[in-house]
Amino acid sequence: MSEIRTKVAEGGRIVIPAEYRQALDLHVGDEVILRLEEGTLRIFTSSQAIKYAQELLRPYLPRDRSLSDELIAERRRED
Repeated sequence: MSEIRTKVAEGGRIVIPAEYRQALDLHVGDEVILRLEEGTLRIFTSSQAIKYAQELLRPYLPRDRSLSDELIAERRRED
């Protein structure tokens, strides 16, 4: 399942083959994110995009702190 050929249809539509949709757990109406990287089109689900962003940021975040807990505490102090 590494490569499949498909054609661009009317209006720029591209069909994602069923086995790819199943592998990505995509269903009719699901939102996807398209990213153009160095001439390559990448398709992400929202959860994949979040996971990718978390992996990119992980080396820069302190392990001994919870930034979400700090943000929640800050918001409560503002009320």
